[in-house]
Amino acid sequence: MKVLILGGGGREHALAWKIAQSPLCEGLFCAPGNPGISQVADCVTLNLRPPFERLIGFCRQAQIDLVVVGPEDPLAAGVVDALEAAGVPAFGPGAAAARLEASKSFAKEIMTAAGIPTGAACPFTEASAAREHLNRLSPPYVIKADGLAAGKGVVVANDRAQAEDWIDALLEGRRLGEAGARILIEEYLTGIEASLLAFTDGRTVLAMEPAHDHKPVFDGDRGPNTGGMGAVSPAAAMTPGLRRRAVEEILKPAVAELARRGLIYRGVLYAGLMLTAEGPKVVEFNCRFGDPETQALLPRLTTDLVPLLLACREGTLAGLELAWRPEACVCVVAAAAGYPGPSRRGDVIGGLEGDGEDVMIFHAGTAFDADGRIVTAGGRVLGVTALGSDAAHARDRAYARLERIRFSGMHFRRDIGLRRAGVPASV
Repeated sequence: MKVLILGGGGREHALAWKIAQSPLCEGLFCAPGNPGISQVADCVTLNLRPPFERLIGFCRQAQIDLVVVGPEDPLAAGVVDALEAAGVPAFGPGAAAARLEASKSFAKEIMTAAGIPTGAACPFTEASAAREHLNRLSPPYVIKADGLAAGKGVVVANDRAQAEDWIDALLEGRRLGEAGARILIEEYLTGIEASLLAFTDGRTVLAMEPAHDHKPVFDGDRGPNTGGMGAVSPAAAMTPGLRRRAVEEILKPAVAELARRGLIYRGVLYAGLMLTAEGPKVVEFNCRFGDPETQALLPRLTTDLVPLLLACREGTLAGLELAWRPEACVCVVAAAAGYPGPSRRGDVIGGLEGDGEDVMIFHAGTAFDADGRIVTAGGRVLGVTALGSDAAHARDRAYARLERIRFSGMHFRRDIGLRRAGVPASV
């Protein structure tokens, strides 16, 4: 069969790397892809925003059997609905179900209706009302843009002035555009963060191994939030008991509540969790493979990915199982100068050649320049990933490989995978 992946980041490189290993895959394409993805797939230029006529036309011409949607924006824009209506099979939820990520207010509504544990939240569209609400709270204040903001729509403010500045920036300054035209002020949750992703066909929920993402840009979870500076799997803090609770109390009820509303969710459902003293609570839902969690999960997955994707789309997930390598996996993101703010582009990347066994470099923000050299082309540039006998071994191998990579302004966290169970984490 022929598969088309939509997207061009580290998550999509990991997906392409894994799908290319399937004996079912006879042809692999990616739009737009990147230099790393081009090693395993044919990269094509297509418009991933509506209208989707050119995308649909390509799928028909190339006889694509399955489209796998990577990023959140096309999902929210209804790309799966458009493809399926045109007779092109697609993996991912339709736009109505993808509101679970595209609107944090909608996600809270679903969680409230389903009795899913999460922090209390109040929505606001007026800055004055949001500032007044702060009088009822104590710091730290959690302020979230309601819409999609590429992982940069959340601020945990340690004082009132910082909270008010962010409220004004979103609601009056429109710093994030329409994504921040509505905000939520949420309860601050204390505990340990974990990510739990699951395949679902709208009825069956098949959870993956847990992972742990590292959002803030600097060591020790300091600095502004990013799309993710690294990930480790498994997440030591998520015990088998907590994982079962998350499946039964969070993932299954979310899928069931959507189905009760006539929204059959097919794809990957990602629960960003806080493991609190009362148990797992939802920080956020995403409606696709996480980035960079995917880079730490797929190297451990021994099950063929393609039949899983097809089963989610066709409603035949029941009875399937996931098999995992026992090793740990650590992914460390190498970021460009300026990230998570405006990042510099065009810096030549050196040291990409010569990967060792069980060490992978997933390209995220890279491109070819006019001379055919690989250069930086985004904030998160590479995800240097390694398997090891345990997390310590995996991180040692990842950092050893990272030290051989060079580009101007490169920065990365040096504590990916170091968090121990029992160390508190913020939202």
